[in-house]
Amino acid sequence: MRKARKAGTTNSMTRATDHHPVRLRRSVLCVPADNARALAKIKDLAADAVIFDLEDAVAPERKTEARDDLVRHLSANRTDGEAIIRINVAESGFSDADLVAAVAVRADAILLPKVESPADIQGALDWLSENDAPETMRLWAMIETPRGVINAPAIAELGRTFGGRLDCFIVGLNDLGKETGVPALPGRTYLVPWLMQVLLAARGSGLDVIDAVYNDFRDPQGFAAECRQGRDMGYDGKMLIHPAQIDEANRRFGVDQAALDEARAIIAAFARPEHAEKGVINLDGRMVERLHLGQAQKLAAKAQIIEQRRAKP
Repeated sequence: MRKARKAGTTNSMTRATDHHPVRLRRSVLCVPADNARALAKIKDLAADAVIFDLEDAVAPERKTEARDDLVRHLSANRTDGEAIIRINVAESGFSDADLVAAVAVRADAILLPKVESPADIQGALDWLSENDAPETMRLWAMIETPRGVINAPAIAELGRTFGGRLDCFIVGLNDLGKETGVPALPGRTYLVPWLMQVLLAARGSGLDVIDAVYNDFRDPQGFAAECRQGRDMGYDGKMLIHPAQIDEANRRFGVDQAALDEARAIIAAFARPEHAEKGVINLDGRMVERLHLGQAQKLAAKAQIIEQRRAKP
């Protein structure tokens, strides 16, 4: 991928729809593309999405071999969840070949590492357009540097253009901590402001947003606590480094039954003929707006996806 040119203005872009398909992203497992044993196990895992990592997890001398192995694997094996390929940065010299591979296997999404400005997104969008990538192929962005956090609103806004390919952020706290010197203390005290800053930017442009990894997969209590925190902050799911973390992430970021019952009540109320033209209605003594209807519909759609997966043999 060539060095991204400076992003243009919004007026020169094709405006995308604000309504992307609802996707389940409670558990996003990262797997090194050169780990054959890990690749073979994916089909038996309950992760909502899998990131096949060609970047940090693969040594430079193994990049080409890992890419070739991944193409063979994805050409023969796909699961119900999303398949995302994390490519290398443009300066590495590997990114063009990574992109070609991602298009060849029709990955669901490409994860761009160390995104710091709208130009990084636009460069990928230009490449995909020029190389006839499927319109359904999405872009995800790792926000893992100080500049990435600062520019998150502009990066997210660009995702609403060029057909709206960008639809998800992942926060990378390991790199962010390394670059800032801020430690990952229990409770992430000094990191929470940045987590909320990225979340606000994502939500402002209609993107999903995934919480950072929890590094100690042998600490289930600590992982559960961080999942609760991430969900309370509004995150859609968590990036995982080990299959042992999948079930807990699915549970913590899943659909609460009480919330689902309320969502279905809101949907049913707005479906009544007398409420067809109303923007606000009275539901059991509460004022409910159409924005709540949109939230309810998204929650109900996620619950339906979960039920469909459970019903499969």
